[in-house]
Amino acid sequence: MPKTPPSPPDGDAPVVTGPRPPRTVAVVLAAGLGTRMKSRLPKVLHPLLGRPMLAYVLDAAREATGERPLVVYSPATEQVREVFADEADFALQEEPRGTGDAVRAALAALPPDVEEIVVLSGDVPRVPAAYVREVAERRRDTAAVMCLTMMEDWSVDGYGRVVIGHDGMVERIIEQRDATPDERTIRDINLGLYAFDVAWLRAALPRLTFSKLTGEVYLTRLVEIGRGDGRGVVAWELLDDSEHDGGLLTGINDREELADTENRMRNDIVDAYMRAGVSLHHPHDIYIEPTVELAADVEIWPHVVLRGNTRIGSGSVIRSNSEIVDSVIGERCEIWASVLESAVVEDDVRVGPFSHLRPGAHIGPGVEIGNFAEVKKARLGARTKQHHFSYIGDAEVGSDVNIGAGTITANFDGTAKHVTRIGDGAFIGSDTILRAPVTVGEGAYTGAGSVVTRDVPPGKMAIGIPARIRERRPKPEPSTGTDTD
Repeated sequence: MPKTPPSPPDGDAPVVTGPRPPRTVAVVLAAGLGTRMKSRLPKVLHPLLGRPMLAYVLDAAREATGERPLVVYSPATEQVREVFADEADFALQEEPRGTGDAVRAALAALPPDVEEIVVLSGDVPRVPAAYVREVAERRRDTAAVMCLTMMEDWSVDGYGRVVIGHDGMVERIIEQRDATPDERTIRDINLGLYAFDVAWLRAALPRLTFSKLTGEVYLTRLVEIGRGDGRGVVAWELLDDSEHDGGLLTGINDREELADTENRMRNDIVDAYMRAGVSLHHPHDIYIEPTVELAADVEIWPHVVLRGNTRIGSGSVIRSNSEIVDSVIGERCEIWASVLESAVVEDDVRVGPFSHLRPGAHIGPGVEIGNFAEVKKARLGARTKQHHFSYIGDAEVGSDVNIGAGTITANFDGTAKHVTRIGDGAFIGSDTILRAPVTVGEGAYTGAGSVVTRDVPPGKMAIGIPARIRERRPKPEPSTGTDTD
């Protein structure tokens, strides 16, 4: 157990620490329905790689500040509050009347000891946490009341133009809808990521007025108020935000941009896996969500979908046309043209083609599952073979079991599910129906076409409809071909 360090002797100089950083909270704007999406679902809830786009923004906000984000929503986006109830705090903007009014609603919900906010847009899912930290640090380092992000771009349209004064400070931002033709030639554009001193912001927001053209309250008009107060307003300029194709601070407005952003994010994922030692054949035809984990030396073929909390061990091969969701796959497995949902597959297993492992399937090491075989809420022991055309549900199957073609565990009696148990080394003949609850003992057999309605003792044989229990006939000795006369 470590010892407590001794107290310094009298007369030693006190330890001097740096200034305490301000408490910073991220405010995420998510009050707009997003009419260009042409959807009843709020824009920020549209999925990207299996998660709502807003989830990525909240991740960056938490990482950058260490605090729960504050999400501004409206009556039209009430679902946002329901989806993220455990991940964020919320402020209601009664009417979506612009970004300035949204931040006004956020200030009313902020804890009183918050000294700084960063403002993010809920429809910019690729925003890096490093950018959020940088814009806040830039504001503090310059003692400015406001910092915005901008970059020079000669092709982009739809963004506000940033006017820089002779002193290097920001003088004003002109929204494109309000800009004259000459003002639209300005190529310094506002990227919509801000940091504010909260004390100043509380005094400045009531002075914002409505735009005569749109009737909205623009947050960007705070630049002019800050300069009028004699306070500093600075810009953090991104020299190049295009290294990830399209810009990390590019927002999503319609379904075409949604699909484009998802493709960029997916490409980032597959590129990172290839650098980490995963073999991806025709990688941009493979869909991998960010929650998936792949070990080195995994091999993935085209037209594979990997979703949710899926983990795949080293040396495993996932062949074309497989979809794997929330499943764990061990090492040296092969999955071919099959669907796995919430399943566990241990090492050295072969699955497919055209198999279906449903929730609760647990496949032991060395198992072989063939075409048109289905397993649901069942455990298959080591080296068991279920090669084709069979259904095993609500079952406990031992090791080294052979499950013949057409086998069914009839687990549902119309009211409740029942369990089938098959012991080690059992042989289940083709077209056997096991009417649960039933147990087939260790080393027992069922004859082809049998309907088993009662337990089969170890080593016995069940034959017929309904099956009768018989002694197993010993296998004849193989002929030696010699004359014994």
